[in-house]
Amino acid sequence: MKVVIQCAAKKRPDAGCMRTEDGRRVLFAAHPSLVESADGCVYAHPDDPRDDGTSWRQHLRAYNENPRGNPLRLLPAYQLYWNEAYRALAGRVGVADLFILSAGWGLLPASFLTPDYDITFSSSAEAAKRRRRKDRFDDFRILDGACDAPIVFFGGKDYFPLFCDLTDHYRGRRVAVYNSDTEPSREGVDCVRFHTTTRTNWHYQGVKAFLAEKFDPLGSA
Repeated sequence: MKVVIQCAAKKRPDAGCMRTEDGRRVLFAAHPSLVESADGCVYAHPDDPRDDGTSWRQHLRAYNENPRGNPLRLLPAYQLYWNEAYRALAGRVGVADLFILSAGWGLLPASFLTPDYDITFSSSAEAAKRRRRKDRFDDFRILDGACDAPIVFFGGKDYFPLFCDLTDHYRGRRVAVYNSDTEPSREGVDCVRFHTTTRTNWHYQGVKAFLAEKFDPLGSA
């Protein structure tokens, strides 16, 4: 079994970041031109070009392939977010079978070294941070499509389309946990409702119930 959980806005305060050649911190936003103040930092889109002509996304991929001691002190994706649900899931299913669905970077293995960023699908977010479906993102899709183990997604309705898109090559059964009154629909994806009165970040309640063996998204589908 593999598990995917959506990313979170709140990152750990010790999160590392990408840097320019002259050492300035690079913070990633969905629409960098709308950031009101740079505060001495450089704001960029993940697919913006660096001075060497490669994109920041390409640079991050190369950094992960050869971190050389990780001088930027980037955290593995499951360690980047503040909420303990990510670490708890890693402890339950194993780091190798946990994936993060990032609004900024795409589908990442939990071990993928990931910089601080501020990109979300949330409709309540500031315009600079909010990614819209029409926006151009060359998302990572780091998942072995030939695997036939079931894969379960915990995340909100805004992230559901991205999960479907980035796993459409996956051979195993796909299951998405949802909480809305209206069941989402996508061919090839089973949807299982988790009942809770929590509305904001309800998926953490679903993860908690799963970890406590009170909710089985595979047995419920």
